[in-house]
Amino acid sequence: MPKIKLTKGELKKQRDSLRQYYRYLPTLQLKKQQLQAEILRQRLRIAEKEEVGLSETREASAWAGLLTDRSIDIKNYLKPYSIKASARNIAGIDLPVFEDAVFAPANYDLFLTPLWIDTAIEALRKLIALREEIGILERGKAILERELKVTTQRVNLFEKVKIPEAEEAIRRIKIFIGDQMTNAVGRSKIAKKKIEEAVREEVCS
Repeated sequence: MPKIKLTKGELKKQRDSLRQYYRYLPTLQLKKQQLQAEILRQRLRIAEKEEVGLSETREASAWAGLLTDRSIDIKNYLKPYSIKASARNIAGIDLPVFEDAVFAPANYDLFLTPLWIDTAIEALRKLIALREEIGILERGKAILERELKVTTQRVNLFEKVKIPEAEEAIRRIKIFIGDQMTNAVGRSKIAKKKIEEAVREEVCS
């Protein structure tokens, strides 16, 4: 515990600090709960999206063998040129939210390419957009986890350090001031007794 002054001024300072700690602590605890709940929601969303991705991949496996045809290259149609994202505020933190993956129009000769190309491009673009969405969810989860760590440290600092220190400081100062007052009363009584004795002696002489 840091060294404190055993004075009335310090007593007021410690009491003010303790009031502030008790006022801010519930806000921090609420933020911690909100962050924990949102992290859980993010994990569930990620799990759901990954399950969708597995399902889509299984469906695509029925025709994936067609992609081995080297005369047909659809890679240029699968790279998004823009990922649209917005933000939402959770417990004072801006989280990225996936909106859309934008792809350039797939311009190819409809007469020279097989019919399955359209289906393949659409399915693969869907998987790529899903991958981008999961990436943004993962990024949001990481932001929340970092903020939770900081908030938890602050809650622990208040609960386990600052509040106990302030309470102990107040206790020590009150004991010291009480002892000082008791001693002052004792000295006052002794002084009064001596004065009374001196007055009696003066009267008797």
